[in-house]
Amino acid sequence: VQLQASGGGLVQPGGSLRLSCVASGRIFSINDMGWYRQAPGKQRELVADISRGGSTNYGDFAKGRFTISRDNAKNTIYLQMSSLKPDDTAVYYCHADATWDYWGQGTQVTVSS
Repeated sequence: VQLQASGGGLVQPGGSLRLSCVASGRIFSINDMGWYRQAPGKQRELVADISRGGSTNYGDFAKGRFTISRDNAKNTIYLQMSSLKPDDTAVYYCHADATWDYWGQGTQVTVSS
């Protein structure tokens, strides 16, 4: 399984971004997919994940501001982020739960004025 993430960038506080992650390869083996993030000096943490059937799970900081969605036909998940804060600055990683764990290359999100 290969994961290609995109959509990161620089945004002002209060702004929005949408991340995308396309899966390829042995996609039939993928169950849950999701997003994690890691800020400098901090551990990687769950942002949100979504099952093949659409059940979602969010980190507490993401509830009410971020929305994860999944298009199984396109083998793609999305993370719509709004009301972004400087604390959301991190590298965001796409994750797939298949026979093993798979990770994308990460996309930088910087929230700054």
